[in-house]
Amino acid sequence: MNVASQSAVFGRRKEPHTVIIARGDQIRHFTIRPWLAAFCGSALAAIVIGYLLATSYLVLRDDLIGATTARQARMQQAYEDRISALRSQVDRITSRQLLDQQLMETKVSELLERQSQLSLRHGRLGPILERAENEVATPPVPTAKPDEHADATGSIQPTAYSVASLAAPLASNDTRPFSLWSTRANPLPSESAADRADKLFVSINNSLKTIESQQLTRIATLADNAYRNADAISQALAAAGLKVDSDFGKSDVGGPLIPLDSSLVFDSKVKELDEALDALDHLKKEARRLPLANPAPGHSVTSPFGVRTDPLLGTAALHSGMDFRAPVGMPAKVTAAGVVVKAGWNGGYGRMIEVDHGNGFVTRYGHLSEIEVAVGQKLDAGDVIGKTGNSGRSTGPHLHYEVRHNGEAIDPLRFLTVGKKVAQYL
Repeated sequence: MNVASQSAVFGRRKEPHTVIIARGDQIRHFTIRPWLAAFCGSALAAIVIGYLLATSYLVLRDDLIGATTARQARMQQAYEDRISALRSQVDRITSRQLLDQQLMETKVSELLERQSQLSLRHGRLGPILERAENEVATPPVPTAKPDEHADATGSIQPTAYSVASLAAPLASNDTRPFSLWSTRANPLPSESAADRADKLFVSINNSLKTIESQQLTRIATLADNAYRNADAISQALAAAGLKVDSDFGKSDVGGPLIPLDSSLVFDSKVKELDEALDALDHLKKEARRLPLANPAPGHSVTSPFGVRTDPLLGTAALHSGMDFRAPVGMPAKVTAAGVVVKAGWNGGYGRMIEVDHGNGFVTRYGHLSEIEVAVGQKLDAGDVIGKTGNSGRSTGPHLHYEVRHNGEAIDPLRFLTVGKKVAQYL
């Protein structure tokens, strides 16, 4: 292939440019290749474009900076507004929490005060209830509810709270600060911890009120029982013609109802119970001074009080006491507390003991086989004073028992009958 045909196929070959520099006798020439010319042109174009861009930036920099500053200012303002809103919300939440805390502290203080009052009442009720339990036949203690238990004084103490008790409302007549339980004017749709605390406080308050009410009810019941027992003793003694000093009880009174504070009501009920127990104690002491016991319990009466046929002469005669069938050597017991005024042989009584019980009442125990007390000796009811026998004017071993008031013989059966009636109260 010749050069002409090659040029036709691949085109004409470009010859490199030659730069000739002549200076005097010196001639220099440079050959500039196409790729080098292209590179130099590109570099020059890049420099020109960079210059133009730099110039444009310098010209527009203030506008760009101003726009950026304005955008940053708007963003800062938005952030500050958001922060202010959050701060206000935090302040509202903090204020509400402080209010809740103050209300909670108030409620806790009131609960502690009421608990302290209950503790003081418990201390006061302990001895008086123990005294009442010993002297009064009390009704069964109310059964505790599932969420309560009964303590030693009969009052009910809360132990747990069911869902129903937590939601229990306050009594409509509760005028104490506990009636202002809710800490929120508009409760939230979903129950919060404060709402649950409110319900818990309401439940505790109701439990404390129940305890107070049951304490007052129990005190009132014990007072009524004490008065009822005293009435029963007094009526039994009066029916037998044995009058005692029984100036007690509730007089006929009246007037408008003026509610008192719970502490004053409690003090009033405790005072009433004290008075009832004092009245009952007084009647018991009066009754115990009377010879109401049986000198020979479980043994039959062989000869009652009154007119009878004399066992030795066979004529009508007054029997001033009661005869109890008893073997020789059976213990003879005194029927009431007193002082021995006679102890020895006394005519038809044989060996006899006479005991003074006060208020003009004396008892005699005749036909004894042995005497085990001395004159002036103080006795308690039920003390053994000797042994039964057949001494004196007697047809067989027995115990002769007499009751005298101011020297006059009285039918002992009246005392024994009264003794059976009042034994459960003494």
